[in-house]
Amino acid sequence: MPASNVTLRTGGSYMHHADSFALIRGGHLDLCVLGAFQVADNGDIANWSTSDNESAPAVGGAMDLAAGARRIWVMMDHTTKTGESRLVHRCSYPLTALACVKRVYTNLAILDVTEEGFAVREMVDGMTLDDLQKVTDAPLRRAKM
Repeated sequence: MPASNVTLRTGGSYMHHADSFALIRGGHLDLCVLGAFQVADNGDIANWSTSDNESAPAVGGAMDLAAGARRIWVMMDHTTKTGESRLVHRCSYPLTALACVKRVYTNLAILDVTEEGFAVREMVDGMTLDDLQKVTDAPLRRAKM
């Protein structure tokens, strides 16, 4: 079997696992993008689960990232496969971190997390704020631009 080559592309970098946690825990990250099961309107994030299908919790390093990065953005589907909202007033999944999310990107909209809750910056073409509110558990308002 031929040996495969791995090439670091221009701008790429790598580091030792311990160094990565020193970077994260030292507050040196300006921005971190995470996935999530739920985001609450106060910025709480739930992105791990201890469901019956899992043999152990899948916590990973998200707690360190959520606590150590200056800004947390979340990318996720707006609803679950069964149509339940992932943007909620209060998370029902185990919390990863409190009040850390600043922006959420979903397949339907871009929302900022503000002191007043979710503020909608953009929506997919053809969607109205009323349409978006129908698939969102937490109250929505338009962002001030």
